[in-house]
This record gives sequence, structure tokens and C-alpha cells, in this order.
Amino acid sequence: MPDHAAAPTPEQHQRPASASAPSPARAPRPTGSLVTFLLGGLTATTPLAMDMYLPSLPEVTRSLDAPAVTVQLTLTACMAGLALGQLVVGPLSDRWGRRRPLLAGLAVYLVATALCALAPTVETLIAFRLVQGLAGAAGVVIARAVVRDLYDGVAMARFFSTLMLISGAAPIVAPLVGGQILRVTDWRGVFVVLTVVGAALTALVWVRLPETLPPGERHSGGTGEALRAMRGLLADLPFTGYMLAGGFAFAALFAYVSASPFVVQEIYGASPQTFSLLFGLNSVGLVAAGQFNGKVLVGRVSLDKVLAGGLAVIVLAATALLLMATGVFGDTGLVPVAAALFVLMSAMGVTLPNAQTLALLRTRHAAGSASALLGTSSFLVGAVASPLVGVAGEHTAVPMAVVQLAGALVAVACFVGMCRPWAARATTRAGSEGDES
Repeated sequence: MPDHAAAPTPEQHQRPASASAPSPARAPRPTGSLVTFLLGGLTATTPLAMDMYLPSLPEVTRSLDAPAVTVQLTLTACMAGLALGQLVVGPLSDRWGRRRPLLAGLAVYLVATALCALAPTVETLIAFRLVQGLAGAAGVVIARAVVRDLYDGVAMARFFSTLMLISGAAPIVAPLVGGQILRVTDWRGVFVVLTVVGAALTALVWVRLPETLPPGERHSGGTGEALRAMRGLLADLPFTGYMLAGGFAFAALFAYVSASPFVVQEIYGASPQTFSLLFGLNSVGLVAAGQFNGKVLVGRVSLDKVLAGGLAVIVLAATALLLMATGVFGDTGLVPVAAALFVLMSAMGVTLPNAQTLALLRTRHAAGSASALLGTSSFLVGAVASPLVGVAGEHTAVPMAVVQLAGALVAVACFVGMCRPWAARATTRAGSEGDES
């Protein structure tokens, strides 16, 4: 179990080598472009399964004769599966290595995705989506753990931003592809395409993704050791603060993912193709912000300051959306709402990767367990947010805006109250002055 009492602060990781003692953390092991692409593809598994399916949500309600709030449970089930699956797969990858649990999870994911295409009722679709999420968790949690195996400090923050460029292409392409699929077939064809894409990714992982956790660094214990490792991680208050800040920020993002098909298409009358284009544009903003974070901000600005700025922008955008949804500005139309959603999504590009990096910097061991806790917290909160955005029906955007603002405010509270970055910086400065004296 990691010694959290001795864990370095994020600021110590960000200090230049001349200002601190050499770190015992392993040196970065650069990956090839194909491995980088595969890690991006694994992190894109979730948005691909979600976003390609989004334009078809209204059609699913008609095809399976189910209310919108029930159909949104197909998203909730997948998210709940992703949350719970990570708690299992993450610790397993610390014990057995990364490859075996990853390949097993991808195989089950393929079967579950194919069964979704055959679901006769909304209840069976919800069940298959749950299994799809449980199995798909392997790609998400192990990709993060692999990054922690290979990188540390600022290098890890930059690599996460690179992954966002790759995995961020999925939200851009997926709804566009989903909208085009609906031109030639129904929602079941979306799952057929997802099965084909998943099979190709699995084959590439089998052939080209190496094992990144050497046998000597694996945990030999069973469930008890995994639980003790997670308990130790949660006892580290800043780790938990960054985890919750990222998780509740993700709630704001998933409120948008879950509600936007109905808000854009049912309330504002946009076509599935128009919705896909707007969704893709928002994803471009997220990717662009992520690249600005990795190329410009990381290494020049404290990760804590960047995270604070991202959370502030999310709060402002969510507030504007709530004011528009409640009619404070009158009948604003689609364009101002789309603009506010673009700002909110772009801010996610600097918020989510930095929250994950700052949390993972606090553990050099049990990266799988740490990654599982990060992913589980995000997806559990997202699973709760999904049905909440539909409680008032399909013809109001107020629940979406309320969930987004509430999630953003809780994220800020966790960041300020638990991470206390100003206290960490003060401790680091005091230590530096003591060394100089």
C-alpha cells in the first residue's frame, strides 16, 4: 500500500529539477505513436459507445414504445456498469498486469454490444448496456493505469492532453457517424458499427500493446489488499478532493451528454444531423482546450491554478444556461444556448485532465486502484445525473442546467475545501526557504 503520508505534493512534482531533490519515481518511458493511439482508442471506448448512440435516443423511444426517462436509463446503466467495472478491473490489473484483464474485458464488451443490437425491449437493452459498461470499464481504467506506469509529473499531464486529442476525436466523429447511420438504418445499426469498431481495436491491442507493469511491481495480495490500497488512497484528503472535483465536473458534462439530444432536437427543433454537428463542434472545443492545456499551460502555470480556472468557467457557463432555460433573457433560441454549451464543454478540456493528473501524482503504486477510484467516482455521479435531467420531461432544459450548475458548485467546494492548493504551495515555499537557510 502506498505511503500517503510521505506522498509529494503536486507542486513538488511541478518544480524544476534544480529546485528539488531527485525524485525516486521512475523516469518517463516514451511510447510509440501506435501505442499512444491505442491508449487514446481505449479511453475513447466510452464516448464512442455513448455518443454514436445519442442521435438515436428519440427514435429508440418510438421504436421500443418507452418514455424518454426510461430510455435515458440505457445511458445510466452503461455509466453504472463503467463505474462498478472499474472497481474490479483496476485492482485486478495491479495484480495480474495490464494486458490480460484488458483483453478479457474487451472480449465481453464485443459480445454485449452485439446483443444490444438485438434487444427486443427497452428493459433488455438496459440490461445489455449494463454489461457493456461493466466490460468496457477495462479499457478506460487500464489506459489510465498504463499512463501512470509510463509517466510522472508534468510529463503525465502532457500525455493526458495528448490522449485527449485522440480520444476527443470520438465525440466529434461518433454523433456525426451516428446521424448518418440513421439515414440508412435504425438505431440497431449503430450497435452493429460499434461492434465492428470494437473488434478492430481489440485486434490491435492483442498485437501491439505491450505489458507495462513488470511482474516485480505487481501486488500479490487478493481482495483484502486491494481494499486496503483503496482505503489508503481515500484517506489522502487531497487525492479524494481532486477525485471528487473531477467527478462532479464530469456530472456537468454528462448532464449535457444525456439531455442535449432532447434539448437540441425536441425543444429547439433541430434535426439529428444538426445535433450531430453541434455536438461535434463542442467536442472540437474540448479537444482544442486540452491541447492548449498540454502545449501551453502545463509546465508554465500551476496545475492547481489551471484547474481552478476551468472550474470557474464551468460555473459561469452553467449559470448562463440556467438563466436562459428559465426565460430570464426571454426566448433566446438555439444559438446562445449552443454558445454556452460550447464554453462549458471547452472548459472540460482543462479541468478533467488536470484533476486526474493531480490525483494520480499522489500515488506511485496501486495505479490501477487509483485509476479505478477516479473512474468510478466520475461514472457513478454521471449515472445519477442522467435520469435527473429528464425528470421534468422532454420539453424543458431547466433540469439539465440545474444539474450542471449543482455539479460545478460541488466540484469547486471539494477542490477548495479538500485540496487546499494554497496551503500546499505555502508548505512547499516554507520547505524551500528552510533548505536555503
